[in-house]
Amino acid sequence: MAERVAIEPTPPDLAPYAAGNTGIPYVSTARAAVPGPHVVLGALIHGNEICGAIALDRLLRSGIEPARGALTFAFCNVDAYRRFDPAAPNAARYIDEDMNRVWDRATLDGPRRSVELKRARALRPAFDAADFLLDLHSMQFGGPPLLLAGMTEKSVVLARRVGSPAVIVRDRGHAAGPRLRDYGDFADPASPKTALLVECGQHGEKSAAEVATVTTYRFLAACGVLSSGDAARYLAPAPPQRVIEVTDAVTVASDDFRFATAYRGLEVIAKAGTEIARDGGRAVLTPYDDCVLVMPSLRLMRGQTAVRLGRYAP
Repeated sequence: MAERVAIEPTPPDLAPYAAGNTGIPYVSTARAAVPGPHVVLGALIHGNEICGAIALDRLLRSGIEPARGALTFAFCNVDAYRRFDPAAPNAARYIDEDMNRVWDRATLDGPRRSVELKRARALRPAFDAADFLLDLHSMQFGGPPLLLAGMTEKSVVLARRVGSPAVIVRDRGHAAGPRLRDYGDFADPASPKTALLVECGQHGEKSAAEVATVTTYRFLAACGVLSSGDAARYLAPAPPQRVIEVTDAVTVASDDFRFATAYRGLEVIAKAGTEIARDGGRAVLTPYDDCVLVMPSLRLMRGQTAVRLGRYAP
């Protein structure tokens, strides 16, 4: 059963950004006179995750300019966002398919067609140009925000430079397809191009928009495109970060997947072999002691990730 989510902040009007200035609708770039990296900020890969759109709208309305390099703002699944209804927000997640499962070259270059793939193909040049990418998301459940850094060491290093949120998750992604964070050179350890995905909190919470805004400013400062003065109010010392190493992704294999209880995320299951779910009658067990449940899902459809299993790094 889907959890009812109250929508606290007002979704922004994106009409002022429709034309953009890059040849891609809803994508705008500002360039400094001083050379530097190209940073891309992405929001609305899922049309119901409005916190990123709020953060980018705030930055654009503030007149922010990079001190060096280039700064690109990308509003991604705008077609789905146009359907956003606070009374049924989850219906605006996507139109045809999850836009955050299509980011491999075979899919982008292949014959398949969908609203999301058409838009991903249009956005591709913007992401190909990025030296650093921050992809802004929110979660089904409330709780501590997460920085999803992937498996490359360069992403963990960048996450630590950003300094917040306090929990860094290293994971390999989903069986259903690659996320934008794992696209191309972002996932290549030999490339300096680096991406992070931030899960800012529950979809409709006002605090998720605040986390998105603070994390964006900290990211820009960490990448060196924003002067420390411009980001000073967002750079207060943050709590020490902890890293969760994800070892397993539980993928739904049947039409009858049920969790043992209403997990919400970051529960630590003390004993190996504890049953956390049943999938078509098969028990899903924790593989080791002190197993952390990462982002349990309400979308328990065959082929989708139900939950990730990990442990805190020493």
